[in-house]
Amino acid sequence: MPLVPTSSLVSRTGPGVCAFNVISLEHAEAIAAGAEAAGVPVILQISENAVKFHGGRVDAIAAATVAVAKASSADCALHLDHVESYDLLQQAPLHGFSSAMFDASKLDYEGNVQATRAAAEFAHAHGLWLESELGEVGGKDGAHAPGARTNPQEAAAYVEATGVDALAVAVGSSHAMTSRDAALDHSLIAQLKAAVPVPLVLHGSSGVGDDELRLAVAGGLVKINIGTALNIAFTGAVRSVLDRDEKVVDPRKYVAPARDAMAATVAHFLKIVTT
Repeated sequence: MPLVPTSSLVSRTGPGVCAFNVISLEHAEAIAAGAEAAGVPVILQISENAVKFHGGRVDAIAAATVAVAKASSADCALHLDHVESYDLLQQAPLHGFSSAMFDASKLDYEGNVQATRAAAEFAHAHGLWLESELGEVGGKDGAHAPGARTNPQEAAAYVEATGVDALAVAVGSSHAMTSRDAALDHSLIAQLKAAVPVPLVLHGSSGVGDDELRLAVAGGLVKINIGTALNIAFTGAVRSVLDRDEKVVDPRKYVAPARDAMAATVAHFLKIVTT
């Protein structure tokens, strides 16, 4: 079925929607399969880091992901994630993306506002829904403080100044967590929901437990980004196969169960966030 716009899946009032990171074709296939099993829509997102992994070319991985999404019975949207390159952002409308996350959070406040406003103007002129980030989220290459929190008043001013359609907020999660023990600041989430007039996004959701995620969505977080949890499932399944039989050399023997493990992980998170 046709791709659906990210904006149609994300609203300020919820319910929550999961966005899963695509690194390989198998990631895309697993995300679509998990969404079909759960019976709910999903966002497939490709990050700038994933584009770099594919030699700096977004076209091939985007085309493969679009093909998987269109073949799925689930409603699927395509999102370009953590874009720092304006050149890459400009490619988004050409390759099936209906949204992007422009990340200028390494800049100071004024620099962030200026860069993000320009990105929002481009995005809206080309039919893209734009997410951005003000409050720092821990765990990205040492660039962000682990204890960072988004200030509600600053967040509201930032959204007004930039014109973004959604805001990723720092409320206690961190990117690339391999344990699910992050404690979210639910009081802050409530304050942010009251202050900020656009949907709120949680990055680093792989490190957040099921009950915490349910509370976060009920409290006002809408788009829930998940990446590391899929890689944990993938790698665990590969290790299990190779540990059992050191003679295995056909990648299909270990990639297929790895894909299945990711699909099960996707279905689990979708049920937690949407029910």
